[in-house]
Amino acid sequence: MTSFTSPSASWVPELRAAMAEVIVGQADLVEGLLLALLTGGHVLLEGVPGIAKSLAVSCLAEALDGEFSRLQFTPDLLPSDLIGSEIYNAKEATFEARKGPVFANFVLADEINRAPAKVQSALLEAMQEGQVSIGGVSLALPKPFLVLATQNPIEQEGTYPLPEAQLDRFAMKLIVDYPNPEEELEILDRMGRTSAVTHVKQVVSLESVMQARTEVDAIALDPRLKRYIVAIVEASRRPGASGMPELEGAILIGASPRATITLSLVSRALAWLKGRDYVTPGDIKAVAHRVLRHRVVPNYEAEAEGIDADALVDRLLEGVPVP
Repeated sequence: MTSFTSPSASWVPELRAAMAEVIVGQADLVEGLLLALLTGGHVLLEGVPGIAKSLAVSCLAEALDGEFSRLQFTPDLLPSDLIGSEIYNAKEATFEARKGPVFANFVLADEINRAPAKVQSALLEAMQEGQVSIGGVSLALPKPFLVLATQNPIEQEGTYPLPEAQLDRFAMKLIVDYPNPEEELEILDRMGRTSAVTHVKQVVSLESVMQARTEVDAIALDPRLKRYIVAIVEASRRPGASGMPELEGAILIGASPRATITLSLVSRALAWLKGRDYVTPGDIKAVAHRVLRHRVVPNYEAEAEGIDADALVDRLLEGVPVP
């Protein structure tokens, strides 16, 4: 198999350039958002305040012609504030469904861990099924539908940990770090004025994105690489049986079958972005942390020793033989 150039991929450089007009650096973040677009996977962005998490999401939505909705999660938020509710029509003497802000193509769930579990759980059906239920009636959400959530990893007061079921609905977890000094100087030059540019122009149609998804599905994944993906996920559940006994007492929860599916999809999308019609082991390794870091949970002993989820994923990738 050889490399190829997809006709529908012409929008990718345009989208990157449009976002670069506002977002300085953050190449991993932009690539992660592109992978989410290409796979239809929801994304959790984690990072300290002020490093352009929400701005990156809003710029992505502006560059596309879909509908964008921003939800500010707060402790007093109710499920009906997200999905909508029934209202009484006195003229018809009937109840009608009033759609909430979740009915959009791109939903920014800002500071998602500031809302209690009942509100976070209101997104479960939307994220998994692409629909919500209001008054016993299931209403389909627009396509494409992406939830792009942000959370602050350092604040504890007024926050609620995301339930495991909620975390597993996110295809990827992206860690957004500080810019380097050169990038921060560029940020200062651009944003250190009252007339700073914080919006981008529309450059991509939803039809182009959906066409690209069709091509991503057609990317070849060798059977040996399928077994490699399964072996990585299986090792996260039973590391001892996979030749990594030292991890047996370090992992509290392993990755779910949803991780297996997502790892294959995101690997295909990365191959497509790189102009190939086939997946390599390097593609799988390149996206493994994004897909697994929120699904492979270290136990208390591992955390006490300073071993986090990324370190566990590193060890899994080292221990599973590459085909």
